[in-house]
Amino acid sequence: MRRYRFGRIAAFAAVAYLVVILTLGVVASATGRIGLVWWPIMREEPLDRLTLSWWILLLLGLVAAVQSWAYWQVLRGRVRGEPSATDRRVALLRGTLYVSVAFAPVAPLLPWTWWLSGAFYLLYATTVVLYFLVLRGARWLRLAVLCGGMLSVLSWIADTVWFSLDTPGWLSEFTRWHDVTWAAWMVSLLVAQARDPRWSRTTVGMGALSLTMGLLQPSGIMSISSFGEVSIELLIYSLLSAFNVFGLVWQARSAHDLASPPPPATPPPARFSARRWPLPVIAIVPPLLPAAVNLTQGMPFWLGPRGAIGRFIREDGSVPMSLAWLAWDVLVGVGAPAVLILIAVLRRTRRLLRVTTLTLIITAAVGVVSVLTTAPGEWALPGPGDQVPMYPDDLFVKNGEIVLGGGISPLWYSAALLASALALMALYAPAPAQRVRHHVLVAGLATAVTLAFLPAADQARGPVTTAADCEPPEAWETGEPEELTLSPEQKFVCGIRQNRMFSFAATTPDQVLLAHGRRLCGVYTRNDPPELGELAREGLSREALTAPLADICPSAAATAQQSQEADDREFEAWEADAQRMCDSTPHHRPRITPAKAIRIKEPQWTDHGLLEVYEETEDDYDPADMTLLRKAQDNGLVAARPGHLFVRAHSDFRLCVTLETYTRRPPVETKGWDQVVEVGYESPTGQIVLADALSGTELPDLSLNGRKGHYRIRVHYDSFAWKGEQGNGQRLLIMAFPAKGDKVITYHQPVERRR
Repeated sequence: MRRYRFGRIAAFAAVAYLVVILTLGVVASATGRIGLVWWPIMREEPLDRLTLSWWILLLLGLVAAVQSWAYWQVLRGRVRGEPSATDRRVALLRGTLYVSVAFAPVAPLLPWTWWLSGAFYLLYATTVVLYFLVLRGARWLRLAVLCGGMLSVLSWIADTVWFSLDTPGWLSEFTRWHDVTWAAWMVSLLVAQARDPRWSRTTVGMGALSLTMGLLQPSGIMSISSFGEVSIELLIYSLLSAFNVFGLVWQARSAHDLASPPPPATPPPARFSARRWPLPVIAIVPPLLPAAVNLTQGMPFWLGPRGAIGRFIREDGSVPMSLAWLAWDVLVGVGAPAVLILIAVLRRTRRLLRVTTLTLIITAAVGVVSVLTTAPGEWALPGPGDQVPMYPDDLFVKNGEIVLGGGISPLWYSAALLASALALMALYAPAPAQRVRHHVLVAGLATAVTLAFLPAADQARGPVTTAADCEPPEAWETGEPEELTLSPEQKFVCGIRQNRMFSFAATTPDQVLLAHGRRLCGVYTRNDPPELGELAREGLSREALTAPLADICPSAAATAQQSQEADDREFEAWEADAQRMCDSTPHHRPRITPAKAIRIKEPQWTDHGLLEVYEETEDDYDPADMTLLRKAQDNGLVAARPGHLFVRAHSDFRLCVTLETYTRRPPVETKGWDQVVEVGYESPTGQIVLADALSGTELPDLSLNGRKGHYRIRVHYDSFAWKGEQGNGQRLLIMAFPAKGDKVITYHQPVERRR
C-alpha cells in the first residue's frame, strides 16, 4: 500500500465496499429481498422472477470482489517517487482519463439526453486526439490510433442518430459496425502502449483483458432458454456487465503510469538456443496437413457451422465476437497456426513459446468441444440483427438441405494442433534446474487425468444403441409405418435406454447394460432375502424388475407371463360381465315403426363421458370452442348446433346403446328413463355418426338414408345398479327424425343426476 500515493485510502475504501456488500448479502439472505444486494452491485433493478438463492449470492459476491479490486486500482493513484517529466498534453490526457473513469459508473444511472451523449462523444474524441499527441513510436501506428478512434466516435454518433430519428436505411449499414471500429482502435492503441515504456505490462494486460471481455460480452439480442424462473442468458449478460470492470482499471492505470516514476530498464527477453533443422519442422508441418486436404476439397473452414460454442457466438455474441470467430475459423482452416509456430521457432523467447503452445492447446480443445456438441440439423444463423452473414450457402447447403459433411473432421485439426504443441514443449523445454515444482505437479496431474479416461481392457468400448435407434421410423419418412425387429438382448437394451429406473449414461456400451441385467437376473432368480435387501438399498425391488428383465431373464419372463395371463382373465371376466349386463337390459319396443333400429350388441365406453358428432360446415366455427359443451353440461345430457352434437354419459361405466331413426316424429316416452331431452340438429353432410375418438368408440349412422338438413334428436338416459363386477350400468336410447326447430325440450329431468 505504501508504494502508491493514495494506497491506504484506496485499500480502506475497497475493503469498506466489500464489507458493506457482505453485510447486505447477509440481510438479503435473512429477509429474502434480493434487491438489497443486487442494486448496489449491478446498479439496476433485479431481473424479473429472479429469486434469491445461495448460488446467486455466490455469483454476486464474486462480482463484488472484482469490483472492490477495481476500486483499489482506480483510487490508489500513481507510484510514489519523483514523477515523470510531463508536458501539458500528458496532463490533459490524464485529466480526460480520470473524467472517463468517474463518468463510467454514474452514466447508467443518468437519464438519456442529447447533451449527455454529446458530452460523452466529446470526451471520447478528446481522448483519441490526446493519445495521438502523447504516444511515442512509429507515426503510422499513431495514425492508426487516431483514425480508428475517430471512426469509432463517428460510428457511435451515427448509431445514436439512427436509433433516435427516422434515418435512411444506408445509415444503418454504417452504424452497426461501431463495435468493430472500437475493437480496431483498442488493438492499435494497446500495441502502441506496449511499445511505449511509460506504460507497464500490467496496464497493457488490463487493456487486452478489457478488449477480450468486450468481445465475449453477449449481445442484447438473446435467445430465450429458461433456467429456473429467469432466462439464463439474461442473467449471464447482467453479471458479465457488472463483472467487466477491466476497462475502468485500464483507463485509471493508464493515467497513473503517465505520472509515475520512469520504470527501470528491462533486459531483453531470454531466448532458447536454436534447434538443428529439420527438427522444428516437426512442430510446423502438422497444422498444414489437414488444411491441405480441406483446401483440395474446396473447404477453407476449420469448423463451419457446428458446435455449441459457435452457436452461442452466432446467436448471442456481439458483432466483433462473430467476426473474430469467423476469422479464427478461416485462419485455422487454411493452416495459419503454422505461421505462428514458425515465428515462435525463429524468435524462441520463453513468453512467445508459452503463448503459442497454450493457443494451440486451446484451439484443439475448442475443436473437440465443437464436434461433441454438434446437434443434428444445425445451421449457422446470422449474427445479431442479421449483421454478419457467417457462412456461404454453397459450401453447406446442397439441394436445399443442410450438409455438414464437406471437408475432413475438425478432430484431425485438433490432433495436428495438439501434436505441434507437444513438439514445441519437447523441443524447447527449460533445463531441469529451471523447472519448478508446480510444473512437475501439473504434468503428473495431467498424466493421471489422461490415464483415468482410458478404458481398461475388460471395459473396452463396444457398440452403443441410443434411444433414437429404438424408435421405428415415422410413417412420413418411409411412406408406411414399420416395426423394428429386435433380438431379446436388443429389446432389453432399448428398455434401459427408454426407462429412467437405471441411471446409466447415454454413452454406456450395450455390453455393460447386458452384464448389469444378467447380474440382476441372478438376484431375481435366486430370490434370496439378503440379496434383495442389497437391491432395496439401490432403490430397486424384485417386483419392479419383472418387466425390464423379462426379455433376458427366464424367471422374470415366466412371472411376467403369469401376470399377463391373470390380467387377461380378469379383463375377459370384466368384459363378459359387461356383456351380460347389456344382454339383460330390456329391449325397447317402438310405438311406431322406425325406418331403422339398431341395438348395439357390445357394451360401449367413453374416455371422458362424451359422444360427439362433428360435420364440416361452411362457417368458421371452431370445434374446440367450449360453448356447446357447457350447454350440454347445463341440461346434463345433450346439446347441438349445425354440424356439431354432444351426448353426455358417465365415463366410468359401460354403455348399452340403442339407435332408432324415424321418418316422422315418434311418441314421447319417459317411463323407465332417468332423463329425456330433445334438441334440434342440422346435418350439412347427411352423416350423423356419434363417436369418441379417444376410446375408439363409433356408433352407426343416425341419419335417414344419408339425408341432409334438419333433424330432431331425442336422447333417453337411464343409470341402473348391477350386481356383477360392473357395479353400475347405463342405457342410451337415441332417436332421430326429420323436423325443423332448434328449441331444447326437456321431457323428463330428475332432481339430481349422478355424473
